[in-house]
Amino acid sequence: MTPPFRLAYNSNGLAHHRLLDALPMLAEIGYGGMAITPDAGHLDPYALDAGEVAAVRRRADQLGLTLTVETGARFVLDPWIKHGPNLMDTLQSGRSRRVDFYRRCIDLAVALEAPVVSLWAGAEPEGHEWSQAPAALRERLAEGLERVLEHARAGGVRIGFEPEPGMFIERPSGFAELRELMGERGADLGLTLDVGHLVVTGDRPEAAVIRAFADDLVQVHLDDCPVGVHEHRPFGEGDLDLLAVLEALIEVDFSGQAAVELSRDSHRAPQAAEDAMRALRTALDRLEDRKRTSRS
Repeated sequence: MTPPFRLAYNSNGLAHHRLLDALPMLAEIGYGGMAITPDAGHLDPYALDAGEVAAVRRRADQLGLTLTVETGARFVLDPWIKHGPNLMDTLQSGRSRRVDFYRRCIDLAVALEAPVVSLWAGAEPEGHEWSQAPAALRERLAEGLERVLEHARAGGVRIGFEPEPGMFIERPSGFAELRELMGERGADLGLTLDVGHLVVTGDRPEAAVIRAFADDLVQVHLDDCPVGVHEHRPFGEGDLDLLAVLEALIEVDFSGQAAVELSRDSHRAPQAAEDAMRALRTALDRLEDRKRTSRS
């Protein structure tokens, strides 16, 4: 079965590969795209080489691969603090540094002709979560996103907000409330949905969440996770219902990237990418068989 979406692979699971080597490898395995995470070794936004950016775009075009931009690099802003600073930082200077990083990633997306940039809120320093946060903290996030969205609109790039376990917004319901809070300021804010995260946070069944947020989806991340444990694992090593996820994405006619995200598996990236594709093809073949059976 050929799905309406593009199966892709996140470069955070290719940390030991040059992008220009990884692109043809992914194409040979059967992927239709790459979700690029700008990082110290992959199109670092603070040390960009315009020639390399153009070469990546050109090679992707030659191979028929779509590109998107992810922003989850761990230490690209601060060598000491994972994912810091972020949009929930206590200091305005820290939040501004994160906004500047997102703007750089948006500019990179424009150069790569990548239509989507995904981002998240980050963790609030005092441990507040969206569901119990005071209004001032909710508005802090909204204000930062408003600045990012303005830059994205100017470049014709769509922003996908990703709920992330352990961060200020970790569930799809928080995304919906954020959109309501922002009103017209965030009317074009899309959703990047990591299906493994749904297993972690208990937002199940995963297929029901996909259907409920179908109109908001701009990017999907594919990975397996055990219930309650935020560890991206290969398919079959957690509790994700992969078949139901793919069926729901096809049902809602999702046409963006569905990118495998296995950032813990860079040391075995070729095998991890092949194994993931094999699992995805097996699941899609099962759906095709089920479809044929229902017709007969």
